[in-house]
Amino acid sequence: MFAKLVELEKRFEDIEAELMKPEVLSNMEGYKKLAKERTDMKELVDAYRKWKDAKGEHEKTSELLKHEADEGMKDLAREELNNLEKEMAKIENDLAETLLKKTDKQAKSMFLEIRAGTGGEEAALFARALFASYMKYAERMRWKTEIMSSSPSDLGGFKEVIAVFEGKDAFNALRYESGVHRVQRVPETEAQGRIHTSTITVAVLPEPEELEINISPDELRIDLFRSSGPGGQHVNTTDSAVRITHLPTGMVVTCQDEKSQHKNKAKAMRVLRARLKEKLEGEKDKEMSDERRKQVGTGDRSERIRTYNFPQGRVTDHRIGLTLYKLQDILNGYIEEMTGPVSAHFRSEAIKKG
Repeated sequence: MFAKLVELEKRFEDIEAELMKPEVLSNMEGYKKLAKERTDMKELVDAYRKWKDAKGEHEKTSELLKHEADEGMKDLAREELNNLEKEMAKIENDLAETLLKKTDKQAKSMFLEIRAGTGGEEAALFARALFASYMKYAERMRWKTEIMSSSPSDLGGFKEVIAVFEGKDAFNALRYESGVHRVQRVPETEAQGRIHTSTITVAVLPEPEELEINISPDELRIDLFRSSGPGGQHVNTTDSAVRITHLPTGMVVTCQDEKSQHKNKAKAMRVLRARLKEKLEGEKDKEMSDERRKQVGTGDRSERIRTYNFPQGRVTDHRIGLTLYKLQDILNGYIEEMTGPVSAHFRSEAIKKG
Protein backbone atom coordinates (compact mmCIF):
# COMPACT_ATOMS: atom_id res chain seq x y z
CA MET A 1 0.00 0.00 0.00
CA PHE A 2 2.73 2.46 0.96
CA ALA A 3 4.66 1.94 -2.28
CA LYS A 4 1.50 3.04 -4.08
CA LEU A 5 1.17 6.07 -1.79
CA VAL A 6 4.79 7.10 -2.45
CA GLU A 7 4.03 7.06 -6.19
CA LEU A 8 0.84 9.07 -5.66
CA GLU A 9 2.64 11.75 -3.62
CA LYS A 10 5.35 12.04 -6.28
CA ARG A 11 2.71 12.42 -8.99
CA PHE A 12 0.87 14.98 -6.85
CA GLU A 13 4.05 17.06 -6.49
CA ASP A 14 4.74 16.82 -10.23
CA ILE A 15 1.21 18.05 -11.00
CA GLU A 16 1.57 21.01 -8.62
CA ALA A 17 4.80 21.95 -10.38
CA GLU A 18 3.14 21.60 -13.80
CA LEU A 19 0.22 23.82 -12.76
CA MET A 20 2.66 26.69 -12.12
CA LYS A 21 4.13 26.63 -15.63
CA PRO A 22 3.00 29.47 -17.96
CA GLU A 23 2.37 27.13 -20.88
CA VAL A 24 -0.03 25.05 -18.74
CA LEU A 25 -1.76 28.14 -17.33
CA SER A 26 -2.40 29.34 -20.88
CA ASN A 27 -3.94 26.01 -21.94
CA MET A 28 -7.29 25.93 -20.17
CA GLU A 29 -8.22 22.40 -21.24
CA GLY A 30 -4.89 20.96 -20.09
CA TYR A 31 -5.00 22.99 -16.89
CA LYS A 32 -8.48 21.71 -15.98
CA LYS A 33 -7.43 18.12 -16.61
CA LEU A 34 -4.40 18.42 -14.32
CA ALA A 35 -6.37 20.33 -11.69
CA LYS A 36 -9.01 17.59 -11.60
CA GLU A 37 -6.33 14.90 -11.23
CA ARG A 38 -4.82 16.88 -8.35
CA THR A 39 -8.21 17.22 -6.66
CA ASP A 40 -8.87 13.49 -7.01
CA MET A 41 -5.54 12.71 -5.32
CA LYS A 42 -5.55 15.36 -2.60
CA GLU A 43 -7.48 13.42 0.07
CA LEU A 44 -5.12 10.46 -0.17
CA VAL A 45 -1.96 12.56 -0.27
CA ASP A 46 -3.03 14.69 2.70
CA ALA A 47 -3.79 11.58 4.76
CA TYR A 48 -0.47 9.98 3.77
CA ARG A 49 1.45 13.11 4.77
CA LYS A 50 -0.36 13.14 8.11
CA TRP A 51 0.68 9.51 8.61
CA LYS A 52 4.30 10.39 7.75
CA ASP A 53 4.26 13.24 10.29
CA ALA A 54 2.95 10.90 12.99
CA LYS A 55 5.57 8.29 12.05
CA GLY A 56 8.30 10.91 12.29
CA GLU A 57 7.10 11.97 15.75
CA HIS A 58 6.95 8.32 16.79
CA GLU A 59 10.59 7.79 15.76
CA LYS A 60 11.76 10.91 17.62
CA THR A 61 9.87 9.99 20.78
CA SER A 62 11.19 6.40 20.63
CA GLU A 63 14.75 7.75 20.39
CA LEU A 64 14.17 10.11 23.35
CA LEU A 65 12.80 7.23 25.43
CA LYS A 66 16.03 5.27 24.93
CA HIS A 67 18.15 8.02 26.47
CA GLU A 68 15.73 9.44 29.08
CA ALA A 69 16.68 8.72 32.70
CA ASP A 70 13.75 10.37 34.47
CA GLU A 71 10.92 7.86 35.07
CA GLY A 72 8.25 10.56 34.94
CA MET A 73 9.44 11.67 31.51
CA LYS A 74 9.59 8.04 30.39
CA ASP A 75 5.93 7.57 31.34
CA LEU A 76 4.99 10.65 29.34
CA ALA A 77 6.99 9.39 26.36
CA ARG A 78 5.30 5.96 26.52
CA GLU A 79 1.87 7.60 26.63
CA GLU A 80 2.80 9.77 23.65
CA LEU A 81 4.00 6.71 21.73
CA ASN A 82 0.75 4.90 22.49
CA ASN A 83 -1.30 7.86 21.21
CA LEU A 84 0.83 8.13 18.06
CA GLU A 85 0.45 4.40 17.35
CA LYS A 86 -3.34 4.69 17.64
CA GLU A 87 -3.33 7.72 15.34
CA MET A 88 -1.16 5.93 12.77
CA ALA A 89 -3.38 2.82 12.87
CA LYS A 90 -6.49 4.93 12.28
CA ILE A 91 -4.87 6.78 9.37
CA GLU A 92 -3.71 3.46 7.87
CA ASN A 93 -7.27 2.10 8.01
CA ASP A 94 -8.61 5.27 6.40
CA LEU A 95 -5.94 5.13 3.70
CA ALA A 96 -6.72 1.49 2.92
CA GLU A 97 -10.45 2.19 2.68
CA THR A 98 -9.91 5.22 0.44
CA LEU A 99 -7.57 3.25 -1.82
CA LEU A 100 -10.15 0.47 -2.05
CA LYS A 101 -12.78 2.96 -3.15
CA LYS A 102 -10.40 4.31 -5.78
CA THR A 103 -10.26 0.86 -7.39
CA ASP A 104 -14.04 0.86 -7.86
CA LYS A 105 -15.48 1.72 -11.25
CA GLN A 106 -18.24 4.28 -11.24
CA ALA A 107 -21.26 3.27 -13.29
CA LYS A 108 -24.87 4.40 -13.04
CA SER A 109 -26.06 1.00 -14.19
CA MET A 110 -24.77 -2.43 -15.18
CA PHE A 111 -25.77 -5.40 -17.30
CA LEU A 112 -26.05 -8.90 -15.88
CA GLU A 113 -25.80 -11.60 -18.53
CA ILE A 114 -26.42 -15.27 -17.68
CA ARG A 115 -26.13 -18.15 -20.15
CA ALA A 116 -26.62 -21.88 -19.80
CA GLY A 117 -23.40 -23.81 -20.43
CA THR A 118 -22.76 -27.53 -20.04
CA GLY A 119 -25.80 -29.52 -18.95
CA GLY A 120 -28.67 -28.74 -21.31
CA GLU A 121 -32.03 -28.21 -19.59
CA GLU A 122 -30.53 -28.61 -16.11
CA ALA A 123 -28.09 -25.76 -16.83
CA ALA A 124 -30.97 -23.62 -18.14
CA LEU A 125 -33.02 -24.32 -15.00
CA PHE A 126 -30.12 -23.33 -12.76
CA ALA A 127 -29.55 -20.21 -14.87
CA ARG A 128 -33.10 -19.21 -13.99
CA ALA A 129 -32.56 -19.98 -10.28
CA LEU A 130 -29.35 -17.95 -10.07
CA PHE A 131 -30.91 -15.10 -12.03
CA ALA A 132 -33.79 -15.08 -9.53
CA SER A 133 -31.24 -14.89 -6.70
CA TYR A 134 -29.62 -11.78 -8.20
CA MET A 135 -33.03 -10.21 -8.79
CA LYS A 136 -34.04 -10.81 -5.15
CA TYR A 137 -30.77 -9.27 -3.99
CA ALA A 138 -31.36 -6.26 -6.25
CA GLU A 139 -34.85 -5.88 -4.77
CA ARG A 140 -33.41 -5.91 -1.25
CA MET A 141 -30.88 -3.26 -2.31
CA ARG A 142 -33.75 -1.24 -3.85
CA TRP A 143 -32.10 -1.17 -7.26
CA LYS A 144 -34.18 -0.69 -10.37
CA THR A 145 -34.13 -3.74 -12.64
CA GLU A 146 -35.33 -4.48 -16.16
CA ILE A 147 -35.00 -7.59 -18.32
CA MET A 148 -33.42 -6.57 -21.61
CA SER A 149 -33.54 -9.90 -23.40
CA SER A 150 -34.34 -13.52 -22.57
CA SER A 151 -34.39 -16.87 -24.31
CA PRO A 152 -36.45 -19.44 -22.34
CA SER A 153 -35.81 -23.16 -22.48
CA ASP A 154 -38.48 -25.82 -23.00
CA LEU A 155 -38.83 -26.52 -19.26
CA GLY A 156 -38.96 -22.89 -18.18
CA GLY A 157 -35.29 -22.22 -17.61
CA PHE A 158 -33.14 -19.65 -19.39
CA LYS A 159 -30.84 -20.43 -22.26
CA GLU A 160 -29.83 -16.78 -21.94
CA VAL A 161 -31.09 -13.78 -20.00
CA ILE A 162 -29.78 -10.19 -19.90
CA ALA A 163 -30.97 -7.63 -17.36
CA VAL A 164 -29.97 -4.10 -16.44
CA PHE A 165 -29.53 -3.11 -12.78
CA GLU A 166 -29.60 0.57 -11.86
CA GLY A 167 -28.60 1.64 -8.37
CA LYS A 168 -25.83 2.96 -6.15
CA ASP A 169 -22.76 0.70 -6.33
CA ALA A 170 -24.64 -2.04 -8.21
CA PHE A 171 -21.70 -2.72 -10.51
CA ASN A 172 -19.09 -2.76 -7.74
CA ALA A 173 -21.27 -5.07 -5.64
CA LEU A 174 -21.58 -7.67 -8.42
CA ARG A 175 -18.59 -7.13 -10.71
CA TYR A 176 -16.73 -10.21 -9.43
CA GLU A 177 -19.66 -12.53 -10.15
CA SER A 178 -18.36 -12.80 -13.70
CA GLY A 179 -17.23 -16.29 -14.59
CA VAL A 180 -18.40 -19.90 -14.71
CA HIS A 181 -20.73 -21.09 -11.95
CA ARG A 182 -21.03 -24.84 -11.44
CA VAL A 183 -24.04 -26.62 -9.95
CA GLN A 184 -24.09 -30.15 -8.53
CA ARG A 185 -27.54 -31.58 -7.83
CA VAL A 186 -30.10 -34.22 -8.74
CA PRO A 187 -31.84 -32.67 -11.75
CA GLU A 188 -35.59 -32.22 -11.86
CA THR A 189 -35.39 -34.11 -15.16
CA GLU A 190 -33.47 -37.08 -13.67
CA ALA A 191 -35.53 -40.06 -12.55
CA GLN A 192 -32.61 -42.16 -11.25
CA GLY A 193 -31.63 -39.75 -8.48
CA ARG A 194 -28.04 -39.30 -9.68
CA ILE A 195 -26.12 -36.09 -9.04
CA HIS A 196 -25.31 -34.21 -12.24
CA THR A 197 -22.86 -31.37 -12.78
CA SER A 198 -23.89 -28.45 -14.97
CA THR A 199 -22.47 -25.01 -15.61
CA ILE A 200 -23.70 -21.54 -16.44
CA THR A 201 -21.75 -18.41 -17.33
CA VAL A 202 -22.21 -14.97 -15.82
CA ALA A 203 -20.91 -11.64 -17.14
CA VAL A 204 -21.28 -8.29 -15.36
CA LEU A 205 -20.70 -5.20 -17.53
CA PRO A 206 -20.88 -1.53 -16.52
CA GLU A 207 -23.14 0.48 -18.82
CA PRO A 208 -21.19 3.27 -20.53
CA GLU A 209 -22.55 6.74 -21.07
CA GLU A 210 -23.86 7.12 -24.62
CA LEU A 211 -21.13 9.61 -25.51
CA GLU A 212 -18.36 7.23 -24.34
CA ILE A 213 -18.94 4.81 -27.21
CA ASN A 214 -19.59 6.34 -30.60
CA ILE A 215 -21.12 3.82 -33.03
CA SER A 216 -21.59 4.83 -36.66
CA PRO A 217 -24.83 3.62 -38.32
CA ASP A 218 -22.62 2.35 -41.17
CA GLU A 219 -21.08 -0.15 -38.74
CA LEU A 220 -24.42 -1.82 -38.02
CA ARG A 221 -26.59 -4.38 -39.74
CA ILE A 222 -30.10 -4.45 -38.30
CA ASP A 223 -32.35 -7.43 -38.99
CA LEU A 224 -36.02 -7.58 -38.02
CA PHE A 225 -37.93 -10.79 -37.39
CA ARG A 226 -40.91 -12.14 -35.51
CA SER A 227 -40.55 -12.89 -31.82
CA SER A 228 -40.61 -16.52 -30.78
CA GLY A 229 -41.33 -18.35 -27.56
CA PRO A 230 -43.76 -17.51 -24.72
CA GLY A 231 -45.60 -14.22 -24.75
CA GLY A 232 -48.94 -14.78 -26.43
CA GLN A 233 -49.94 -14.72 -30.07
CA HIS A 234 -49.91 -10.92 -30.26
CA VAL A 235 -46.13 -10.97 -29.75
CA ASN A 236 -45.60 -12.89 -32.97
CA THR A 237 -47.85 -10.96 -35.35
CA THR A 238 -45.29 -8.30 -36.34
CA ASP A 239 -41.56 -8.17 -37.02
CA SER A 240 -40.80 -6.53 -33.69
CA ALA A 241 -37.73 -8.55 -32.70
CA VAL A 242 -34.38 -6.91 -33.50
CA ARG A 243 -30.97 -8.40 -34.19
CA ILE A 244 -28.08 -5.93 -34.38
CA THR A 245 -24.73 -7.00 -35.80
CA HIS A 246 -21.70 -4.76 -35.23
CA LEU A 247 -19.84 -5.38 -38.48
CA PRO A 248 -16.28 -4.39 -37.42
CA THR A 249 -16.29 -6.82 -34.46
CA GLY A 250 -18.95 -9.34 -35.45
CA MET A 251 -20.78 -8.81 -32.15
CA VAL A 252 -24.47 -9.75 -32.30
CA VAL A 253 -27.19 -8.61 -29.88
CA THR A 254 -30.78 -9.79 -30.13
CA CYS A 255 -33.77 -8.34 -28.27
CA GLN A 256 -37.34 -9.57 -28.67
CA ASP A 257 -39.02 -9.16 -25.27
CA GLU A 258 -40.80 -5.91 -26.14
CA LYS A 259 -43.79 -5.62 -28.50
CA SER A 260 -42.25 -2.47 -29.96
CA GLN A 261 -39.49 -2.72 -32.56
CA HIS A 262 -38.10 0.65 -31.41
CA LYS A 263 -37.89 -0.46 -27.77
CA ASN A 264 -36.14 -3.68 -28.73
CA LYS A 265 -33.66 -1.73 -30.86
CA ALA A 266 -32.96 0.73 -28.03
CA LYS A 267 -32.34 -2.13 -25.59
CA ALA A 268 -30.07 -3.94 -28.03
CA MET A 269 -28.00 -0.79 -28.59
CA ARG A 270 -27.48 -0.37 -24.82
CA VAL A 271 -26.19 -3.92 -24.52
CA LEU A 272 -23.98 -3.50 -27.60
CA ARG A 273 -22.38 -0.33 -26.21
CA ALA A 274 -21.53 -2.09 -22.95
CA ARG A 275 -19.93 -5.03 -24.77
CA LEU A 276 -17.96 -2.74 -27.08
CA LYS A 277 -16.67 -0.66 -24.17
CA GLU A 278 -15.53 -3.79 -22.38
CA LYS A 279 -13.75 -4.99 -25.52
CA LEU A 280 -11.99 -1.65 -26.01
CA GLU A 281 -10.86 -1.52 -22.39
CA GLY A 282 -9.61 -5.07 -22.63
CA GLU A 283 -7.51 -4.21 -25.67
CA LYS A 284 -5.99 -1.20 -23.92
CA ASP A 285 -4.92 -3.21 -20.88
CA LYS A 286 -2.80 -6.29 -21.55
CA GLU A 287 -3.70 -7.77 -18.17
CA MET A 288 -7.36 -7.57 -19.14
CA SER A 289 -6.81 -8.82 -22.69
CA ASP A 290 -9.90 -10.51 -24.05
CA GLU A 291 -11.77 -9.76 -20.81
CA ARG A 292 -15.03 -11.18 -22.02
CA ARG A 293 -13.42 -14.57 -22.64
CA LYS A 294 -11.89 -14.47 -19.14
CA GLN A 295 -15.20 -13.46 -17.58
CA VAL A 296 -17.48 -15.84 -19.38
CA GLY A 297 -15.17 -18.69 -20.30
CA THR A 298 -16.41 -21.51 -22.49
CA GLY A 299 -18.91 -22.97 -20.07
CA ASP A 300 -16.71 -26.04 -19.59
CA ARG A 301 -17.01 -27.72 -16.19
CA SER A 302 -13.33 -27.18 -15.37
CA GLU A 303 -13.48 -23.39 -15.72
CA ARG A 304 -15.35 -22.39 -12.63
CA ILE A 305 -15.24 -19.66 -10.04
CA ARG A 306 -17.97 -21.06 -7.80
CA THR A 307 -19.70 -24.37 -7.06
CA TYR A 308 -23.24 -24.80 -5.72
CA ASN A 309 -23.56 -28.27 -4.18
CA PHE A 310 -27.21 -29.02 -3.40
CA PRO A 311 -26.80 -32.36 -1.54
CA GLN A 312 -24.47 -30.67 0.98
CA GLY A 313 -26.20 -27.27 0.94
CA ARG A 314 -22.77 -25.82 0.18
CA VAL A 315 -21.49 -22.92 -1.89
CA THR A 316 -17.73 -22.59 -2.52
CA ASP A 317 -15.91 -19.72 -4.19
CA HIS A 318 -12.74 -21.29 -5.58
CA ARG A 319 -10.88 -18.01 -6.08
CA ILE A 320 -10.61 -17.24 -2.36
CA GLY A 321 -11.33 -20.69 -0.89
CA LEU A 322 -14.50 -19.55 0.88
CA THR A 323 -17.16 -22.18 1.67
CA LEU A 324 -20.58 -21.41 3.15
CA TYR A 325 -23.24 -23.93 4.07
CA LYS A 326 -25.97 -21.44 3.23
CA LEU A 327 -27.03 -22.48 -0.25
CA GLN A 328 -30.73 -21.78 0.23
CA ASP A 329 -30.05 -18.34 1.75
CA ILE A 330 -27.91 -17.44 -1.26
CA LEU A 331 -30.57 -18.63 -3.70
CA ASN A 332 -33.06 -16.49 -1.77
CA GLY A 333 -30.98 -13.41 -2.59
CA TYR A 334 -28.76 -13.14 0.50
CA ILE A 335 -25.57 -13.24 -1.53
CA GLU A 336 -23.56 -10.58 0.30
CA GLU A 337 -21.85 -13.11 2.61
CA MET A 338 -20.26 -14.53 -0.54
CA THR A 339 -19.87 -11.42 -2.72
CA GLY A 340 -18.55 -9.20 0.10
CA PRO A 341 -15.39 -11.22 0.89
CA VAL A 342 -14.74 -11.81 -2.83
CA SER A 343 -14.98 -8.08 -3.58
CA ALA A 344 -12.72 -7.21 -0.62
CA HIS A 345 -10.12 -9.73 -1.85
CA PHE A 346 -9.95 -8.41 -5.40
CA ARG A 347 -10.01 -4.77 -4.36
CA SER A 348 -7.06 -5.47 -2.04
CA GLU A 349 -5.25 -7.21 -4.90
CA ALA A 350 -5.86 -4.17 -7.09
CA ILE A 351 -4.16 -1.95 -4.50
CA LYS A 352 -1.13 -4.26 -4.30
CA LYS A 353 -0.74 -4.19 -8.07
CA GLY A 354 -0.95 -0.40 -8.00
